[in-house]
Amino acid sequence: MRAYEMSAAKGLESWSLSEREKPEPGRGQVLVRMRAAALNYRDLLIARNRYPFAVNLDRLIPVSDGAGEVVAIGEGVRRFRGGERVAAIFAQSWLGGAQVDDMWHTALGGAIDGVLAEYQVFDADGLVRLPDHLSFEEGATLPCAAVTAWNSLYGCKPLKAGETVLALGTGGVSVFAIQLAKAAGARVIATSSSDAKLERAKALGAHETVNYRSHPEWEREVRRLTDGAGVDHVVEVGGTGTLPRSIASTRAGGHIGLIGLLAEGEAIDPLAILGASCLVRGVAVGSREMFEDMNRVIALHGIAPVIDRTFAFEEAPAALAALAEASHVGKIVIRID
Repeated sequence: MRAYEMSAAKGLESWSLSEREKPEPGRGQVLVRMRAAALNYRDLLIARNRYPFAVNLDRLIPVSDGAGEVVAIGEGVRRFRGGERVAAIFAQSWLGGAQVDDMWHTALGGAIDGVLAEYQVFDADGLVRLPDHLSFEEGATLPCAAVTAWNSLYGCKPLKAGETVLALGTGGVSVFAIQLAKAAGARVIATSSSDAKLERAKALGAHETVNYRSHPEWEREVRRLTDGAGVDHVVEVGGTGTLPRSIASTRAGGHIGLIGLLAEGEAIDPLAILGASCLVRGVAVGSREMFEDMNRVIALHGIAPVIDRTFAFEEAPAALAALAEASHVGKIVIRID
């Protein structure tokens, strides 16, 4: 089979196409014919040697998010049958409950081989079924970005209808947050530096938008839009560069899901959190249980993931370069078949 490998962090030149033996499933395992993979900012951090968690660069197959069909099952497997359409969970050991201690050591495309290959073997417990209405390309977008958005909204302080959600930017996590919050009957405020992207956000369900170039102190605009009260939930993908303004945008008792590392800034003054009386929680993707809960909502509401661009398997390095340009709305996908 063909697979991309990574043996050194060389930026956009990190991935090389190679030939490998097609794997075979052992006891409790499933062989999946991969049909599509979706990129995350994490893939760029790993390629640039800036990822803060476990990475094994011994011919690593990159990328965590993929979907395909079951083509063979090992002895003892009861959860799946041949021909079923599946996606792999991000951390293969996190099936449910609180985050497991070895999460970062079982994360696809980092500590262990990922999905950018024609075939891959997974433990049967590390897979979920795709919603019937989604294509393989759409299903591939779910494991990291969508589950992260779900965890931010439901993993600690569950979102309620009528509450207000602030989604920063229009990348994969934020777009899923808009769609999932809309499905829950929540009010959504979205930010971006691009009016064109903000129009896309409105089409996806955002009720109000804020251009942070036009409003550098955008927390003031968020407060104005909420009559001074602040929002109930923030899907915070910026990190230190945006967190102070997110804190200032949040009502007392509100929740901030701290996810990304996109914006650089100064260290956070803990007095800001104390003064706001809000909860700031680190969100590291989520469990299989969360994935399956989310899939039921996606199926019920017919939610369609937003795919900005699709690349052929042979064009995977170009897809990584497109991710680095940061001009996309939603997800960048690689078609494997």
